[in-house]
Amino acid sequence: MADFFSWLGSTLGDIIRFLVDLLTNLFASLGDSTRGFLSGLSESLGIAPSLISLGVLIIGLWLLWKGLRAITRGGLIAALIWWLLAVVVLSWLIN
Repeated sequence: MADFFSWLGSTLGDIIRFLVDLLTNLFASLGDSTRGFLSGLSESLGIAPSLISLGVLIIGLWLLWKGLRAITRGGLIAALIWWLLAVVVLSWLIN
């Protein structure tokens, strides 16, 4: 009877160890992939790889999107204003 519980504990421990190793490797790979993506993006745009720069980039892309939405609704003047704001924001980043 003791051998059965010893085997059960050992098997359960091996399963838990496998799951922990699997999740550790998954999250490490995900972190490396994200870091590589952000590094490549910032290098190609010529911006610093910081959260503030990436936040300003997202704001600039959002302004471009707002301009595109304005042009689809027929607002040419609004689209030009949104695009002008987007160019100003993105020009702060891109050298």
